[in-house]
Amino acid sequence: VRGLGDRYNKTTLNGVDIPGLDPDRNTLQMDIFPTSVIDNIIVNKSFVAELPADFAGGVVDIALKSLPSKRIRNVSIDGSYNNLYHFNSNYLSYDGSSTDFLGFDDGQRSIPATNNIPFFAEIIGNPNSEKASRYKQILGDFNPTMAAMQQKSGMDFGVSSTLGNQFTKGKYTMGYNFILSYKNTTEFYKDAIFGRYGLEADPSINEMEVRELQVGEYGVNSVLISSMAGFALKTLNSKYFINLIHLQNGESKAGIFDYDNSDQGAVFSGFQHNLEYTQKSLTNLLISGNHSIYNSKWDIEWKISPTLSKIVDPDIRFTRYEIRDNNYILSTEAGFPERIWRDLEEKNISALTHVTRAYKIFKRDAKLKFGAGYTYKVRDYSINQFLVNVRNLTLTGDPNEVFAESNLWGNTGNITSGTTIEPNFIPVNPNKFNSNISNISSYIATEFNPTIRLKTIIGVRGEYYTQRYTGQDQLGTKILKNDKVLENLGIFPSMNFIYSITEKQNLRLSYGKTIARPSFKELSYAEIADPLSGRTFIGGLFRDANDVDGIVYWDGNLTSSDIHNFDLRWEIFPRLGQTISFSTFYKKFIRPIEVVQFATQAGAFQPRNVGDGEVLGGEIEIRQNLELISSKLKTLTFTLNYTFTQSKIELSKTEYDSRIENARTGQTVNTFRDMAGQSPYIINSGLAYKGLAEKGLYKGVEIGIYYNVQGLTLLYAGMVDRPDIYTKEFHSLNLNATKTFGKKDQMQLALKITNLLND
Repeated sequence: VRGLGDRYNKTTLNGVDIPGLDPDRNTLQMDIFPTSVIDNIIVNKSFVAELPADFAGGVVDIALKSLPSKRIRNVSIDGSYNNLYHFNSNYLSYDGSSTDFLGFDDGQRSIPATNNIPFFAEIIGNPNSEKASRYKQILGDFNPTMAAMQQKSGMDFGVSSTLGNQFTKGKYTMGYNFILSYKNTTEFYKDAIFGRYGLEADPSINEMEVRELQVGEYGVNSVLISSMAGFALKTLNSKYFINLIHLQNGESKAGIFDYDNSDQGAVFSGFQHNLEYTQKSLTNLLISGNHSIYNSKWDIEWKISPTLSKIVDPDIRFTRYEIRDNNYILSTEAGFPERIWRDLEEKNISALTHVTRAYKIFKRDAKLKFGAGYTYKVRDYSINQFLVNVRNLTLTGDPNEVFAESNLWGNTGNITSGTTIEPNFIPVNPNKFNSNISNISSYIATEFNPTIRLKTIIGVRGEYYTQRYTGQDQLGTKILKNDKVLENLGIFPSMNFIYSITEKQNLRLSYGKTIARPSFKELSYAEIADPLSGRTFIGGLFRDANDVDGIVYWDGNLTSSDIHNFDLRWEIFPRLGQTISFSTFYKKFIRPIEVVQFATQAGAFQPRNVGDGEVLGGEIEIRQNLELISSKLKTLTFTLNYTFTQSKIELSKTEYDSRIENARTGQTVNTFRDMAGQSPYIINSGLAYKGLAEKGLYKGVEIGIYYNVQGLTLLYAGMVDRPDIYTKEFHSLNLNATKTFGKKDQMQLALKITNLLND
């Protein structure tokens, strides 16, 4: 929304904040709900007091139908084909579990042990001891598969079903909605590149040097199961709604890459195999009620919504061989094989109430609104990592040899040879933490018309936000036990003025103060490596410093960002459902959070507060039937959303000095740079045809062609000799076509073609 990324946008479901399948994101997957159960989707770009304050781009609220308008019995089957992804004999996968097709592991990837694990140094001289027996048992329990393998890929397919109805008994109207959806998708990437580059020490050289280059192929298979059950009860003055959602997602990845490294003295060439599986689940319950009392002068709405979400990465496997003089070597330089288990569990409960009182002021209708809310979240996170060492074995380059039974320590006939493991999470695990968030909110607002043409909405919201953390840094020098790492009492005023120029034209002016807060992951000491790309996420509590030179790039004091938002909008409504609007907006960011490259660790990135920033932009929105050009074009509708912005971040002294020190000969270093995550422009446009014929070929035909592009956007800010990293434009042109037919139009055939430009 308005070129701002996930950090500054938020998705709510029926007005309640719930996490998505990725709880580190503010946005929810949109495709988990069939359109038949969606009542509306509202995008709030201006802040009002009843909205949560943690956004700057927009709040997207998905409202589900509480009562079906009619009886629904719907079954949908779909399939898709991509010539690069599907029926490809070079597709990479690995032997997983028998339940992968259902989005979860059946135990094949279970961790062999989490406690009472002997260290190799304790048993090397006592191969017949009780500890050695325990060690051998654990070694034998590791799944021996370490290599990706080629197999023919299938095509994407899915099936979904919706069931709903409403009925009346006496004074009561009751309804229900049931949804079950299954999707299985496959992707394959050939000649995928993950590279790291840096500035040469010689400032006269403008070309960057390659420090790490990883080129190869990888395959991805993803399963998503969505299920929902909703029930509603409506009386004369009240409505009650209960909705239960469960999402299950399993994603398997396998890759083989050639690898070259020339960074920080580790110079080698080789190849690597990556095997990964991620299992995600989310269960959400929403209970809400709405009551109209005292002749509809009072309206009370309340909601309570608990959520349980889990992400498990069971048995990530990484094997990298160095090739030296035609020999295959597992070396310290290349990095020994690893087996990693990651577990995340988050419990979330949100409750809120809104009260609206109708009254009169200036002899005109007005509304007084007030309410309160409470959100509590708690997350348990841990990474259990085994480092693998292979001693005195002749290797062939097949990763499956690492855990082959005959190569395990204790089975080779020699106590100084074989595969061994070291649990680096014992005795203390720095990558284990518990964190909790408490957010208490309240607001009051009023909506009134001081004149016939002017509507005014003024309000103020307060949020008392506390985040606590239990965990420690890698060195054990900082240990926190449910300590406060973030606490603030935020006061968020909002003012919205809507002036009706005519019945079909409005002029809107608004101001609102909002906030952006760090996530659980960001406000932590965690170090989370991505085995596929080799990049490492480092929590914002870590200090990044060159103690030899006395330079502190980051002090570890991550905190929230305050945002001031100003909007001016002129909107025209030619006809019902048609809009033309022109907007301009300005946003001032105080201490914005951005992901910056870590100076003292190669290939690492960290969230930090950077210098203050500004965004100035404009927006054009059009949703217009082309009948105004000619009556022959009344079946065509044109849509456009074009946002253009200028953003800048003031460089901190550390960032500015870093850029000066590494500047190229003749290069001018400005005191400002682009804002990370802010696109300079976004275009969303489409042309849709809807057949209006009551019978014949064009009856029930709808065709739309849609174009989307986001401009060159700064992703990660550079530091020291590591450059800024941008995401390039992707020009997306897609075609959707549907034809409704059959008795009572109960059947529909749909065709979708994506990426027509082959970008």
